[in-house]
Amino acid sequence: MTLANPSRRALFRSLSGSIEPVLAPPWASADFKVLCTRCNDCIDACETGILKRGDGGYPQADFDAGGCTLCAECANACEPRALLKHDGLPWPLKAVIEGHCLSANGVICRACGDACDQRAIHFRIQTGGRAQVSIDAELCNGCGFCYALCPEGAIQLREMT
Repeated sequence: MTLANPSRRALFRSLSGSIEPVLAPPWASADFKVLCTRCNDCIDACETGILKRGDGGYPQADFDAGGCTLCAECANACEPRALLKHDGLPWPLKAVIEGHCLSANGVICRACGDACDQRAIHFRIQTGGRAQVSIDAELCNGCGFCYALCPEGAIQLREMT
């Protein structure tokens, strides 16, 4: 099987203007790309189906269809130990809300807040009925359930260090 050259693909994506950040699976070790054998065991073990085969055959997180329950079954299934369960958060991802959020623009929407089991998303009613939405970065675990449910795509998951 011939695998696509990820650097060439990234070049063409950047020229077309469609750059999507590639998100490693939860619990990815510092040597993830060195240790990963691209066996798909983590993808098969993912109960929510957010792990997909990405560029070069490496697994990556795709939150379009849902979020991560942080069950660590992907790490448990990873024999080469490219994914390692540890104490703390599985990745440095945090949700960020962009300006085209419906609630921030006067339309009643609480989809992201309803999806957040961590209660990291807060709505503060402003004069005129608009709700100022904010995310408590200390509570956000980067699970992505809010991302998947946002009807406007106003939530992004970004690596915060």
